[in-house]
Amino acid sequence: MKGFWAKIRGPAGPLVERHTLVVRLSHWINAGCLIVLFMSGLQIFNAHPALYWGKTSDFDHPLLSMTAEEGANGIKGVTTIGDRAFNTTGLFGASESEGMVTARGFPAWATLPGPQWLAMGRLWHFAFAWIFILNGLVFALWAVARRHLTRDLLPKGEDWRALPRDILDHLRLRFAHTARYNVLQKISYTVVIFGLGPLVLLTGLTMSPTMDAAVPGLLALFGGRQSARTIHFLCAFSFFGFFLIHIAMVILSGAWNNLRSMITGRYRVTEEDHG
Repeated sequence: MKGFWAKIRGPAGPLVERHTLVVRLSHWINAGCLIVLFMSGLQIFNAHPALYWGKTSDFDHPLLSMTAEEGANGIKGVTTIGDRAFNTTGLFGASESEGMVTARGFPAWATLPGPQWLAMGRLWHFAFAWIFILNGLVFALWAVARRHLTRDLLPKGEDWRALPRDILDHLRLRFAHTARYNVLQKISYTVVIFGLGPLVLLTGLTMSPTMDAAVPGLLALFGGRQSARTIHFLCAFSFFGFFLIHIAMVILSGAWNNLRSMITGRYRVTEEDHG
């Protein structure tokens, strides 16, 4: 138990400046935006809980679908991936909402708003998408102008050489407490901020008929609106997967130390790193 609390607190070394005000603000704004975007996106998906691929998608043969069927014991949720069907009652296809099991893709507790309300879900989604875009642009311009991208985020030669050791240390739950990001942090942050972020934005724009008319190259780039919708869905769950791993790493490597650094900028490092 003593070792567990020591991990939560982090090392006993001095405090150093780790995160600037811009990094901290953009982090928390993004966190709020991604939660609302993910949950309102699931609400929008529930209007037609199926995914397709290609410019001339076959709506009778979706890649993935969440449907409901009448069974001997009432309504049953069925999730189909390719040709394989799974009983997912209570989670996907059919789940309890307002005291009764109803047909819906994702359950009410996972969507924003909770009840089946497409119009409100779209309003939430598009409002926070603009905040997400503006926040991302400000951060990207600042990161380039202040060399945060090249100095702190992009892995260098020494980082790549340390990659095998860093992976092994993470598997053993041995974390370095320094003022700098480790190579796994650099790779994941760079991919998410400058890869996944622009991809989810562009695929979202491709689903807009207005944008398709103004920039027809988007449709060609992603192979049609349904393909863009499928990629957008996968991007959303990639963000969700990153969120879960990120939270797990925050807790395992010193929850209080990490949380304090993302609020005040001050991170407690080991004596060796400080020296």
